[in-house]
Amino acid sequence: MALAPNAPAWLTARPVAHRALHDAARGVIENTPSAVDAALAGGYAIEVDIQLSADGEALVFHDDTLERLTTASGPAGALTAAALKGLELRGTSDRMMTLAELLARVGGRVPLVIELKSRFDGDTAVAVRAVEVLAGYGGPAALMSFDPDLVAAVRRLAPHIPRGITMEHRYDDPEWDFLSPATKFAWGNLLHFPRTRPDFVAHYVKELPATAVSLARRAIRLPLLTWTVRTPEDRAVAARHADQMIFEGFVP
Repeated sequence: MALAPNAPAWLTARPVAHRALHDAARGVIENTPSAVDAALAGGYAIEVDIQLSADGEALVFHDDTLERLTTASGPAGALTAAALKGLELRGTSDRMMTLAELLARVGGRVPLVIELKSRFDGDTAVAVRAVEVLAGYGGPAALMSFDPDLVAAVRRLAPHIPRGITMEHRYDDPEWDFLSPATKFAWGNLLHFPRTRPDFVAHYVKELPATAVSLARRAIRLPLLTWTVRTPEDRAVAARHADQMIFEGFVP
């Protein structure tokens, strides 16, 4: 059985640095230019998160709110791109990057795995903007999201861009309490597959092996990344059940 047509070999060829190669103890904060530069120096693929500013620009930042990583507070999406780029990030001289600035910095040297952050409200604007920015990029890059609506949007807007579903099996963390039991079951068992047609899966390492993903991996050779690998035990699970790891807290 051939690989899914949009699953390039580069996707699993090297370990993927989670939120780039960050190390807060050394003043290198997640999703920052310094973390990207560290990953580039090590030759690792890079995973980052993007979300929209109030004026519709894609910024490289993980959290919905600003308190953990910046000296500001409130929703990240309430500020313009210029305002977000002006914020101090705690413990570093770095500033937030736009997606376009990230692409320029990487310049195709390593693969990028870009997670589209979602508010799970049906708004697909972040997918639209990511596709727009990536249209001018010649390097290896994939888009993924926990939100099937965003993955389906990427499929519709830019079927040539490799797209992945980020997922868990049980969704039992309190952050997922807004999902119904039926939705948790559907997402945890890839029941959205006919609509999203992901080219790869990024699955929570603590819940591997997972039946639906294992079946897809065997039946259609759907590549499997696993996150977030932090311990020797995680690495053993990744080596046994996945095609590549998204790692953090050590250097492979």
